[in-house]
Amino acid sequence: MNKTPGVPVALIVMMTLLLGLGSTALLLWTPHAWAAADTAAAAKAGVDGSWIFIGAALATGLSSLGAGFAVAKVGTAAVGALAERPELFGRLLILIGLAEGIAIYGLIVSILILNRLG
Repeated sequence: MNKTPGVPVALIVMMTLLLGLGSTALLLWTPHAWAAADTAAAAKAGVDGSWIFIGAALATGLSSLGAGFAVAKVGTAAVGALAERPELFGRLLILIGLAEGIAIYGLIVSILILNRLG
């Protein structure tokens, strides 16, 4: 077997966790942003509106990245299991749908973040 060297999964998971925690820390860094009703009020409170957009983008992007990895792993295993036992189609479809749900959760979070702008 000839395996090509790649990035270890643990490194990808750690980088995703670090980016997620970093973006959360940036959003929580300015407590006045929670009280701001719109961009003008956020500017008065000392919060640049771009941080809110960056947080929403990170929520969507990182959740989509995680969903992509999950669908890749689950989808590969599902195709292999489906080749051996075709009667498992419904169960495997549910598992792939659960993996895709991660991206939907991130999209909902970013919509909630953007709703804070007013």
